[in-house]
Amino acid sequence: MTENMDGLLKRKIDSYLIDWKNNPDSKPLIIKGARQVGKTRSVEWFASRNYTSFIEINFIEQKKYRSIFDDGFEVDAILKNMSLLNPDFKFIPGETILFFDELQACPNCATSLKFFKLDGRFDVICSGSLMGINYREIESNSVGYKDDYEMHSMDFEEFLWAKGYSEDFVEELYGHMLELKPLSSLQMEVLLDIFRDYVIVGGMPEVVNTYVANKNFSGTLAIQKQLLKDYEEDITKYVEGLDKAKVKAVYNHVSTFLSKENKRFQITKIAKNARNRDYIGCVEWLADAGVINICYCLNHPELPLKGNYDPKLYKIYFKDTGLLIASLDEEAQEDLRANRNLGTYKGAVYENIVGDMLVKQGYRLFYYNSDKPSLEMDFFIRDADSLVPVEVKAKDGATPSLNKLTEDVRYPDIKYGIKLGYKNIGYNGKFYTFPYFLTFLLKRFLSKKSLDECHRSLTISS
Repeated sequence: MTENMDGLLKRKIDSYLIDWKNNPDSKPLIIKGARQVGKTRSVEWFASRNYTSFIEINFIEQKKYRSIFDDGFEVDAILKNMSLLNPDFKFIPGETILFFDELQACPNCATSLKFFKLDGRFDVICSGSLMGINYREIESNSVGYKDDYEMHSMDFEEFLWAKGYSEDFVEELYGHMLELKPLSSLQMEVLLDIFRDYVIVGGMPEVVNTYVANKNFSGTLAIQKQLLKDYEEDITKYVEGLDKAKVKAVYNHVSTFLSKENKRFQITKIAKNARNRDYIGCVEWLADAGVINICYCLNHPELPLKGNYDPKLYKIYFKDTGLLIASLDEEAQEDLRANRNLGTYKGAVYENIVGDMLVKQGYRLFYYNSDKPSLEMDFFIRDADSLVPVEVKAKDGATPSLNKLTEDVRYPDIKYGIKLGYKNIGYNGKFYTFPYFLTFLLKRFLSKKSLDECHRSLTISS
């Protein structure tokens, strides 16, 4: 298992934090993400090993510290009030990091970031589980004086590290993609096996730790069920200005939407006479809380993506596919963990995990569905100058929509497509085929492909 010194799972944020510390122009850092994705433990591990003095304050658990900004935002005034509350704090210029956790509970702290940046004596990291809900206020209080990092549950690369695979192994996989060189039958078999486990386990660190330690699924479902309850409790505690019961109803119906043929969010699936206007803001709250991903329906399969979608037509996915799996009924759980049989949820689960893997690379989610002409596409992403349809195949079958989009002159922004499934690496002149488990490398692949094409164009033109 690839771990940090004290047994913590290796995360991508580890190297980011080192680079942030070593950058002389870095600003106070805000890390946001859903609860229990590993934010606090990652910061604690980094801070305790890279600074002489590490000061940690949680604005939810230690409410008294919200008053440290009452005398203004000058750094010395803040430090004086902190020392008043805890005289053991040591503020050593250049060797001290301040970690303000649950920032959303103290928006005044965001205002102080400008002053910490201008002062320059101390490094500052802020974090919060439900920060997205209050982020407009936090952003307005600290704009221009902060760096942002969004943390997710573990992606498949981090999952491979947890299983003991090295970064060199990942680079080898990436090399296969660039060369369009099929993987060996052994590589396919082993990696698909690991990926099926990732589908069930998901990427929440505590769940992954348990799975790796036990070398099976024992104990993982109980942790996932508790996480689902914790998210539900957050709705009860923190929803303001909305009907908590309606937010909870949406949350509890995510798997219901995904089990339907078109998987689209439909209010009538929640309650017989439910009206969209009664649920305005509920889906957005869950997205801001980091619980779900929203995938919007494009108006037309063309660029630009921004503004080219219907905000009233969308699908919603769990941010962590392991939690989607855990939300299914007990019979499905037993079949899944014993036989890895996804049953009627197969298409939904693969869409959910591909969507999650795309979001973890920084993509927003879009799909397309049209009757005239008959076209359906699971996702759209883009490279430097083209729109890229991504088809998720739970079964190996025909791809009429992908063929039409990549062949028809009516879609000039689409130059090629991508098909994901239980297939090896390949290219047929119209679309690339990749096994599911390589989805986490798509952005790197598309960026390199665009760069190579740009170089070729420049070479030809010169």
